[in-house]
Amino acid sequence: MESRFHLAYHVTDLDAARAFYGDILGCAEGRSTETWVDFDMAGHQISLHLGQPFATTDTGRVGDHLVPMPHLGLVLRMADWQAMADRLTAAGVAFVIAPTIRFAGQPGEQGTMFFRDPSGNPIEIKGFADWSGMFAR
Repeated sequence: MESRFHLAYHVTDLDAARAFYGDILGCAEGRSTETWVDFDMAGHQISLHLGQPFATTDTGRVGDHLVPMPHLGLVLRMADWQAMADRLTAAGVAFVIAPTIRFAGQPGEQGTMFFRDPSGNPIEIKGFADWSGMFAR
C-alpha cells in the first residue's frame, strides 16, 4: 500500500508560517485560503490553519533528554538530515535540541534535532544512514 500522511494543526500567523515552512524548511506551498495553507513536506501534506496551537510539554524521555510532546517528526536519509541541519543553523533557528547523533554504535543510531516553528509547534527531524535502523531493536 502506498500512502502519504496528512497532518493539520494550528499556527498563529500564516505569513510567518509561509516564511518558516517555505523559505527555511524548503517545503513547497500548495493550496491556501485566508485561514489556512498547505505545504508539501517531503511528499506529505501539512495543513496549517489559523488558531491556537496545541499545548506541549517536555515529557518524552529519549535517552538523556526530555523532548516536546506531542511533536511532528520527519525522517530523512543522513545526507539530507545533515543538509537540513546546516540550513536551519544558517537560518539562525533556535534549537530545542541541537543537531546531534544519538544511540551511537547501537541499533537505531540516528541524527536528531528538535526546534519549534514560529507558533511554537515542536518539530523533530531524524536522519538515518540506513532505513532499517528506523525500527531497529
